[in-house]
Amino acid sequence: MTNDEILAAFKDCGALQHGHFQLTSGRHSDSYMQCARVLESPSLTMRLARELVARLPQGVQADVVASPAVGGILIGFAMAEVLDLPFIFSERKEGAMIFRRGFHVEPNARVFVVEDVVTTGGSVGEVISLVEQAGGVVTGVLSLVDRGGDKKFDKPFYPLLALDIASWAPEDCALCQQGQALTSPGSRRLA
Repeated sequence: MTNDEILAAFKDCGALQHGHFQLTSGRHSDSYMQCARVLESPSLTMRLARELVARLPQGVQADVVASPAVGGILIGFAMAEVLDLPFIFSERKEGAMIFRRGFHVEPNARVFVVEDVVTTGGSVGEVISLVEQAGGVVTGVLSLVDRGGDKKFDKPFYPLLALDIASWAPEDCALCQQGQALTSPGSRRLA
């Protein structure tokens, strides 16, 4: 798939949305990438996962795939399926990411951290910390979409699609100043 074909697939399923959004990072934007719309289609999800694996640099490997809940679970599972690797995910408990359900990382295990969309990489950074605390080694961060901007992690990053979507601190948001209604479609604030 070319980058244009990938972007067209996101647009065709309504994943690229426009309005006034509060991102998981807390920043505001006039555009939102709702990857759940892409991930509704198992065949498209698997096609994108295969494409992401095909684009990985030669020699980049992992022993396990780990994703943050909720957004990263489906694409993380698809990546693990394509790579034929075990899959685990972290969840929030009292605001902090943890591995539950018996999930763990073995010492020295090589780990791909997989997320749907990365803006600042806050959730990715939390998963990286969990992996490293367990003695694992993160060999790459993979995502469907990189929204652009500075990242809160320093691992090799392999996004399938890189977009430069503007975002602002809430106090600098012109949409707030215009009184436009704010929506928060991300998963971090789920009850």
